[in-house]
Amino acid sequence: MAEIRGIEVVVFDVLGTMVDEPGGLRSAVQEATGLPDAAVADELVALWQQHCEQEQERVRQGLRPYASTEVLDAEAARLVAGRAGVTDPEAVARLATAGRRLPPWPDSAAGLERLARRFPVLGLSNAGRTALLHLNAHAGLRWHQALSAEAALAYKPAPEVYRLALDSAGCPPERVLMVAAHAWDLRGAQAAGMRTAYVHRPVGDPPTGSDVFDGRFDELGELVGALTEGQVASGPS
Repeated sequence: MAEIRGIEVVVFDVLGTMVDEPGGLRSAVQEATGLPDAAVADELVALWQQHCEQEQERVRQGLRPYASTEVLDAEAARLVAGRAGVTDPEAVARLATAGRRLPPWPDSAAGLERLARRFPVLGLSNAGRTALLHLNAHAGLRWHQALSAEAALAYKPAPEVYRLALDSAGCPPERVLMVAAHAWDLRGAQAAGMRTAYVHRPVGDPPTGSDVFDGRFDELGELVGALTEGQVASGPS
């Protein structure tokens, strides 16, 4: 059991942590293709995400110049449209902007609002600047500041992305808490000296037995309570 104390600024991952990325992509794919079969739509979503993850990794390895998520999403949309036989340019163009319309998890907006009354709260996302702007508006996520990895021309878990948040926070890294549903993201934050909290989401990357985070929570409300009411984090740290 561990309490999260001494935090001055809270930083949140966005994709997957605050919004349901696969669910939003699935809806967009079904809209564009007219496919009623959820299993087929899920295969197309997997194709989309595989492409974007592969290309982000190529950027991290220096095998491709930086390209924003909007560029990668447009590439993925064309791949999906080609696989599904969609030829309408307007449908493909709308599909390419699916990342702007991802639905929030039910507790995201309220939890963020509650936490923001007590702490400066930042969003730190791999989403490109324009996509992040529209996504925050669509999902009702009201940050004190929303930071895109595009400003660093890199993708998490590259250290320069976490540095964006630390530079904005203006306090020592050990007083900045990174919150994510992805253990790989939290490992990157740890490497930058940040404190870490894992929040479970159905689409996240759960911690392994070797991960040691400052807190693990089954839902966002538990994290907010631990920070604002001095509650103890649930589960092993």
